[in-house]
Amino acid sequence: MKPNDIFRLYHILRTFLIYGIDEALPRNRYTRPLRCWRKTLFWLRNRHQGKPLGERLRLALQELGPVWIKLGQMLSTRRDLFPPEIADELALLQDQVAPFDGKQARALIEQALGGKLETWFTEFDENALASASIAQVHTAKFNSTQQFAGKDVVIKVLRPDIQPQIDADLSWMYKLAGWIPRLSAEGHRLRATEVIREYEKTLRDELDLRTEAANAVTLRNNFLDSPMLYIPQMYADFCHQNVIVMERIYGIPVSDIDALERNGTDMKLLAERGVQVFFTQVFRDSFFHADMHPGNIFVNPQHPENPQYIGIDCGIVGKLNDNDKRYLAESFVAFFNRDYRRVAQMHINAGWTPEDTDIDEFEQAFREVCEPIFAKPLSEISFGQVLMNLFNVAREFNMQVQPQLVLLQKTLLYIEGLGRQLYPQLDLWDTAKPFLQNWLNEQMGVKAFAHKMQAKLPYFTEHLADFPEKLLDALNQQKLISRQLREINKKLARQQRWQKKGLTLLIGSIVFLGTLWQFATLPIGLSAVLFFVAFALWALGFLLP
Repeated sequence: MKPNDIFRLYHILRTFLIYGIDEALPRNRYTRPLRCWRKTLFWLRNRHQGKPLGERLRLALQELGPVWIKLGQMLSTRRDLFPPEIADELALLQDQVAPFDGKQARALIEQALGGKLETWFTEFDENALASASIAQVHTAKFNSTQQFAGKDVVIKVLRPDIQPQIDADLSWMYKLAGWIPRLSAEGHRLRATEVIREYEKTLRDELDLRTEAANAVTLRNNFLDSPMLYIPQMYADFCHQNVIVMERIYGIPVSDIDALERNGTDMKLLAERGVQVFFTQVFRDSFFHADMHPGNIFVNPQHPENPQYIGIDCGIVGKLNDNDKRYLAESFVAFFNRDYRRVAQMHINAGWTPEDTDIDEFEQAFREVCEPIFAKPLSEISFGQVLMNLFNVAREFNMQVQPQLVLLQKTLLYIEGLGRQLYPQLDLWDTAKPFLQNWLNEQMGVKAFAHKMQAKLPYFTEHLADFPEKLLDALNQQKLISRQLREINKKLARQQRWQKKGLTLLIGSIVFLGTLWQFATLPIGLSAVLFFVAFALWALGFLLP
């Protein structure tokens, strides 16, 4: 272990102790040494005793730096693991850190592009437009030699030496996570190592900006010419592992309600379109932007009567398969119909819970958790909370929730909060129901059959010319198989006949020899009968075909 690693561990522990995070640990024989170490080795006291645990945890993560801030942001979405008072505080974590030097940013960009910035750009601003934990962005403009001459752009560049910092912090996160299950029985429920593994995957995806560029291209193509959502253009020739160049957008931050209202924005339509964009991504495209917090969403100031969202920062996306979409659609429809039996049966049929799950007990568990939600009007019910309740019940019956569904739940909570902030009277169920019902209708009945046949039509067309030849081959193969089966049946029949002959002769021999052995002690009449039986069995054995 290097000295820097030891110093980093000391800094992590010291920060947690100063904010009193250790006070959340249970008092038992496993944690007693930790409390002793606090008093004997660290001599540190909780300097924030008047603040609730959630706030202290948020402040501690902020002090530990960008990797821990992003961990806190991810944990804020795991409301299945943490109580609301902690999850709500973690959701306040802001991914804003001081920018690194603009001259260093210029050097990194030029190294990635392979030449001076002036070769392609003009008006490069060394003052960062925005700075986050993983990267920062600078503004520029294509020069007159380029295809997009005069176009305003944003250049995003990874922070220098971010990789070693992430590796070091992740290493300690795994070590600390490994200790959590040992501290209490409740620690196993948190599945800390699994959470860190999920976080690492997300974090490492963000370290390759080409992934963000590819995601943005996909989302842009999915909503090309759409009045609901606009994704800035990526300039593929300038996209590298640590640098990407994209179109600069000018919009009103979606959180700036006053500015939107001053611009005359149709707030009701804007809120409804947020829900429509989400469900379109989920059910039409199976590919959704999974980091749609207010900092990544803007509104096009043009045509406020027909408002259009602008989405940026596509580093985190979710992908769904048909099982995921069926789970989401059927869960919501069954929930709003109060058909908890259907919800339970769906989990078992999908193979997400064991086949031997007690369906009656499963149904009752869903009923007990979901039924109180209907005390609210339908228009006020939170889809994200419903999904979280379904996850929590299913987990008690040994269902492991898929990461893509957790991402979806987080995004859904963002969309709901945003929609009701823009237009408090938004009826989410009324807006979402057509998407859910239409998708289910497309999966069943004549329409679904026609859709599947249409999807397979190119395959059928391609192989139609080969069909007669393949049919003849199949018929010939069938004849060959039939002939081979007849030969096998004949052999089996012969083997069975010889087995019958042998068994009959063997029994006759045993009767004959037994009678001969005991002839002196047996009555003469019985001996005669037994000899007759033995000769009869021999005769039968020889006469069998």
